[in-house]
Amino acid sequence: MKLRAKDIFIPGAFPKYTYISRQSTEYDFTYEFRLTQSLSTVGFLTSIVGPSKTGKTVLCEKVIGQDKIVDFTGNDFKETEDFWATIARKIGLPLESDHTEHRTIEGHGIAGIKEGIVSSVTESYRSNKDKVIQYFIEKDLVLVLDDFHYASPSMQFEIAYQLKDAIRKYFRTVVISLPHRSDDAIRKNSDLSGRLNLINIEPWNKGELREIAVTGFNQLGMNIDPAFADDMAQESLSSPQLMQSICLNLSLLLDIDNNASFDKLDYPMLKKAYKMTSLNLLSYKEVARKLKNGPNTRGQKRKTYPVIDEQVDIYELLLKAIAVDPPKVSLSVDEIKRRMDVLLGDAADKPDRLKIKNTIDQVQSIMQSSEPMYQVFEYKDDEVYILEPLFLFYLRWGNLG
Repeated sequence: MKLRAKDIFIPGAFPKYTYISRQSTEYDFTYEFRLTQSLSTVGFLTSIVGPSKTGKTVLCEKVIGQDKIVDFTGNDFKETEDFWATIARKIGLPLESDHTEHRTIEGHGIAGIKEGIVSSVTESYRSNKDKVIQYFIEKDLVLVLDDFHYASPSMQFEIAYQLKDAIRKYFRTVVISLPHRSDDAIRKNSDLSGRLNLINIEPWNKGELREIAVTGFNQLGMNIDPAFADDMAQESLSSPQLMQSICLNLSLLLDIDNNASFDKLDYPMLKKAYKMTSLNLLSYKEVARKLKNGPNTRGQKRKTYPVIDEQVDIYELLLKAIAVDPPKVSLSVDEIKRRMDVLLGDAADKPDRLKIKNTIDQVQSIMQSSEPMYQVFEYKDDEVYILEPLFLFYLRWGNLG
């Protein structure tokens, strides 16, 4: 059966035909081998740390197998519910507790008269923890806990406490989190010292991202111009998911399934594919709006700055500076200032470094007091880290309104 573009380029699931195996610069092993080795080491917890949308979950699916993964996110665990009860419910195991049973035992009284004696017997079933562990071992399953940083700090330490004993009983667990986020409950837990396999997933480079396009279009019987593939890799912002989306949308625009040709491909068409890709990211429009509005002004009017043919305040100027070329997933305060200076051109009044830092602090406060979807970047040590490359892509190509 002829493969179609939607079979080749898969942004939201396991990419069967365009899975790219990568090797860390830290050691001469692929990430697949490293995860296999970690899961084979009994009594060790596996911690995978890497930027958002860089294939951490896909790596687990490749190595473990989708049918062997029991997946959760940090948000799934609540402080009001037992950790093991949450897992038991997910896999369909009935919950058990201590059971008291009243039994009547026949005996003879003092006068030799037959009589019934009521005896209370309490039977303690195996705990939910033991039952879950046994179930995982029998079914050869692995617990994959994604977005661990979304669990509350107290819940993170509770989970770490529960896992430290479970891994000694052959309970295999993978914890996935983002860099720059607090996962001290795992990495700095003294009880897990010496029993933690840490796998640092590095951001994808342009060559690795380009390989998705080259491999995928080859599967469709076509060769893409390296210059176009490089441009797509640059816009993918270290995210294979974004590269898959761009390739798919470009294929649809060119009607590749029916016309096996790149004759129509030029840079205007490529930019159209980027804009089309942003249509699937409309949830970030509200995020951009909220950050652009900044904190409540309480009726006071903000100072504005001239950018091309419009006047923008400091918060909108910040987002514009983050979004301009070249796209980067981390920016220092000094680099943001340089970008602002370029945007403002010959304007006499430009924000100084302190003003920019205070603005970033205000935006960070807005994100931290909002739902997880709004936490798209983090400000730490005078550096802005983009946690969601999809958000940055939307800033660059979406209709911000």
